[in-house]
Amino acid sequence: MASVLVVCTGNICRSPIAEGMIRAGFERAGGSEPVEVSSAGTNGWEGSAAMPESVEAAAERGVDISRHVARRLTDDMLSGADLILCMAQDHRAIVGSERPDLADRTFTLKELVRLLEDLPDGTPNLQARVKEAADLRRDGFDGNPMDEDISDPLGLPLDTYRAVAWELEAWCDRLVAGLAQAEAG
Repeated sequence: MASVLVVCTGNICRSPIAEGMIRAGFERAGGSEPVEVSSAGTNGWEGSAAMPESVEAAAERGVDISRHVARRLTDDMLSGADLILCMAQDHRAIVGSERPDLADRTFTLKELVRLLEDLPDGTPNLQARVKEAADLRRDGFDGNPMDEDISDPLGLPLDTYRAVAWELEAWCDRLVAGLAQAEAG
């Protein structure tokens, strides 16, 4: 089974929403390859629920994250992930400094979507698709380095959480479409 680990700071705002949306996207896409989706935070608020605003904003987009429990990112989580999907460049840098050997599996959400959309269709599986994206990045694909982060809504009004959930939904749908090309092979 392929595994996707979504990483943000506290694991109470962005990553729980993205986790739920990616999981729902893979369920809608079907396919023969099951994908396990989880999340954690670089400074995870271990044991905390998702912020009520995150729960509400995700629910408004059709995703239930009401049972989410925050986790702090561990080395075992990183080692076990086929794809480490970061909400911001800072998270990617933290993972890279702790585990440089996982660079080819670590991307920001927006970075990976742009890479996947530049690849041809038909890769045989998620792991191979991620490898192709890493190869393209290494070959000099610039993407849009000025727009890699999903903003952290912590402490902001509900409408900000709604905007973040809307943005995550669009990027997560594109991500699943790009990774689901694995099924076309």
